[in-house]
Amino acid sequence: MYRSHNCGELNASNINTEVTLAGWVQKSRDKGFMNWVDLRDRYGITQLIFDESRTDKTVFELAKTLGREFVIQVKGTVIEREAKNKNIPTGEIEILVTEMTVLNAALTPPFTIEDETDGGEDIRMKYRYLDIRRNPVKNSLLFRHKVAMEVRKYLSDLDFCEVETPYLIKSTPEGARDFVVPSRMNEGQFYALPQSPQTFKQLLMVGGMDKYFQIVKCFRDEDLRADRQPEFTQIDCEMAFVEQEDILNVFEGLTRHLLKEIKGIDVDKFPRITYDYAMKTYGNDKPDIRFGMEFGELNEFAKHKDFPVFNAAELVVGIAVPGAGNYTRKEIDGLIDWVKRPQVGASGMVYAKCNDDGTFKSSVDKFYDQDDLTQWAKITGAKSGDMIFVLSGPADKTRGQLSALRMELATRLGLRKPEEFAPLWVVDFPLLELDEETGRYHAMHHPFTSPKPEDMHLLATEPGKVRANAYDMVLNGNEIGGGSIRIHDKATQQLMFKYLGFTEDEAKAQFGFLMDAFQFGAPPHGGLAFGLDRLVAILGGQETIRDFIAFPKNNSGRDVMIDAPAKIDDAQLKELHIKIDSI
Repeated sequence: MYRSHNCGELNASNINTEVTLAGWVQKSRDKGFMNWVDLRDRYGITQLIFDESRTDKTVFELAKTLGREFVIQVKGTVIEREAKNKNIPTGEIEILVTEMTVLNAALTPPFTIEDETDGGEDIRMKYRYLDIRRNPVKNSLLFRHKVAMEVRKYLSDLDFCEVETPYLIKSTPEGARDFVVPSRMNEGQFYALPQSPQTFKQLLMVGGMDKYFQIVKCFRDEDLRADRQPEFTQIDCEMAFVEQEDILNVFEGLTRHLLKEIKGIDVDKFPRITYDYAMKTYGNDKPDIRFGMEFGELNEFAKHKDFPVFNAAELVVGIAVPGAGNYTRKEIDGLIDWVKRPQVGASGMVYAKCNDDGTFKSSVDKFYDQDDLTQWAKITGAKSGDMIFVLSGPADKTRGQLSALRMELATRLGLRKPEEFAPLWVVDFPLLELDEETGRYHAMHHPFTSPKPEDMHLLATEPGKVRANAYDMVLNGNEIGGGSIRIHDKATQQLMFKYLGFTEDEAKAQFGFLMDAFQFGAPPHGGLAFGLDRLVAILGGQETIRDFIAFPKNNSGRDVMIDAPAKIDDAQLKELHIKIDSI
């Protein structure tokens, strides 16, 4: 037996108990005649004491050789600690060691294994197994486990069944790029790793499983961004004999359950807004509603004067920033430079200060009088002490720019509080979106999403106006889940493929198995998938998902710890029927 107790559970009630502990040396303090060692495991820290007058000489001398992160086992007696430490659960006691075994010596770690470490991100990624020993990372992984267990508990209590679906599947042309896997036994043919279990969960509904879920790895060979991983985890769910309202109620309940059980927060109602309203009011389809600064469209009161910038614009739109009326000219100029950055792309910005006496001072006083600016304040909801910032240009582009500014200002003003949670549903997405480069329509979600029945007649004439039976759950400005009611009959699915530009042969080759299944009594069905990595990070009050993933990739999609991806040898390439001269 390596240990009778862990390093986080002993207290004053255990005094005079003989115990065996094992763990890592956190640090040691040598006072000559006495030596203290902090022993750490996953559960906490227990102080060990080696006393020249009470400890065997061999054990006492061995204690002086211990370095950081040595793995040791000790036996001894729990005694009362003279200098108590109220910051840890074991702070009232220590172990008077009688026996010790060094289970494994350790090199000096490349960074300190402490909450506040001296290791940069790159070095900690390379030695991730050491980083996991630190409390912030360890606790993040335990937190993820807790969330996953609550998800399983909630869904299982509602009669959902967890079913595993394949990882080696067929490549499809929709969505992001697939990761492909060559087949040794089928020359020239490839599997793909799933971007989601979409078709399989629909087939499970055809199979009568009724309520399915899976906490599942998914893979997308996408261009990487700062907080995107090539492999990620979904809480994937599907239900049969349901309408949109049924699904929203179930997964609103799941989110409410998680907020209550994990954070101790009661959330009453989840607002529901349409995609069109979200874009018009917040400039994006995943708005953060923990704060205001809703858009005010100013065309009526901005395009009637001789200001050419506004007159030439498709849209003039502004936001009222609370308490920003005291911004200095330097701060305002800094924000103008911020919106002009290539990442945002605005050509400039107009501002108007709301004075305490009810008057206004703007950067365009030459063109707009107090009555005009009063209307601007009314439309944006500005009050005394606020500042109105206004952008103009093409409608969609300008809304996106103002959305970026809104989020930046909220961050600077401390309005994005990590311990405040504001979920909502966004519904009535467009079914299709036009790719301006190719002139083809693409499914906004995926090609299995059902159109709104009342919009079906528009598919042939105005496909861009067709709304989808689709919905996203948004939490604190992040899309944490999305789904739809699916198409469940062959004729409608064939029609959808047609409008997406598939020939009949292409549709049959790619998705014939699904359309065949629809002919054998497919029930109405729909579902949703939550992004577990993102959900856990938000519940944990963090912006980045990496610390909630045991072994994440870096921004280039590399695992620097094991050095992957990597080349494979010529013999393997030959077995896979891949020409070596092509690598």
